Amino acid sequence: MSLRTISSATALALDQHLLSTGSFSLDQLIELAGLSIAQCMTLLSPPSKSPHILIACGPGNNGGDGLVAARHLHHFGYRPIVFYPKPGSKEVYGRLRAQLDFLGVPFTDDFEVELGRCDWVVDAIFGFSFSGPVRDPFGSVIALLAETTKPVLAVDVPSSWHVDLGPPADGLGAAYSPDVVVSLTAPKECMRAFKGRQFVGGRFVGQQVADMFGFDVPPFKGCDQVVEVVAVGERL
Repeated sequence: MSLRTISSATALALDQHLLSTGSFSLDQLIELAGLSIAQCMTLLSPPSKSPHILIACGPGNNGGDGLVAARHLHHFGYRPIVFYPKPGSKEVYGRLRAQLDFLGVPFTDDFEVELGRCDWVVDAIFGFSFSGPVRDPFGSVIALLAETTKPVLAVDVPSSWHVDLGPPADGLGAAYSPDVVVSLTAPKECMRAFKGRQFVGGRFVGQQVADMFGFDVPPFKGCDQVVEVVAVGERL
């Protein structure tokens, strides 16, 4: 099926609507997003086939999604390892990190070494609110992701891509295109430039809210938190 895309401005307004009128907490949104990412990994490759998952987390909510995904992947039987060089300042991120420490999920300071050892990579560095230049160590990580032959799953948008315009024309990120993207709630406009496998995750809203913000609710089955879509359509 083909889904409509939403702009970065609409994504921000939707996020604010969920936190205010929808009465969601930030913790809830991050938890549901991270669960959908982990479930998507089970659909892509079971832990018996690809147990070693390297998760690159940024300092914002996208990184929080990655931390939650690591916890669920651990419980699902994978062996995640987390690269989290710049922890976010919000209290929720500290708790998510502590939960992983409690389970014994390891962290690494050397992304390149672990990239050589892993079976899959999760790009949870930057989300729809990112703007500005990419600074190290994340610039180096994105350069490695552009070169690796390991399969990559990106959370919401591929890191370094412009949320509305897609990959940069040149420079850092121009050659980076992950194998899979899990869009949260709705595909962002940059997904019109993406040619890999596309999923939608995060069951936050019903059709009434979707109609209000101009996007589609995909046909989730049963208790699934993620659904694969064939392509995304032009924004209306």
